[in-house]
Amino acid sequence: MTVQAIGNTLSSTNPTSLPNAGINEQDFIQLFVSELRFQDPMQPLDNSQFLTQLAQFVGIEQQSEEITGINNLATLDASDQTVALLSHTVQVSNADGSTTVGKVTGIQYSANGVQLTVTPSTGSVLTNVNLSQVTLVTP
Repeated sequence: MTVQAIGNTLSSTNPTSLPNAGINEQDFIQLFVSELRFQDPMQPLDNSQFLTQLAQFVGIEQQSEEITGINNLATLDASDQTVALLSHTVQVSNADGSTTVGKVTGIQYSANGVQLTVTPSTGSVLTNVNLSQVTLVTP
């Protein structure tokens, strides 16, 4: 029986273009079932090894859920902090090195992050102000 080499096929695939480069729950279950199906009947896998593998997977799954929860909390916290800036006077550093003082009159959430709208006392409106441009906040 001949077996064709798969090295060229694998090396041509860009790992960053794959939808999910990590192993998920379904992949683990398929590997686990394959391991059971193809084990040597004369030397079956020890039950403690099964339990160890299952415990490791459960631990990884719990860590993944905890990370997701922490990321959600961090996002909510950032949103709360941004909303707290509404109607406060802020000092904004501009691209040319100058600063502008004005009141936060709007907040916009986008894929680029949080963008503020700042209205100085001169009446002009600054839009798309990043949080990193805010250097001072006063009540």
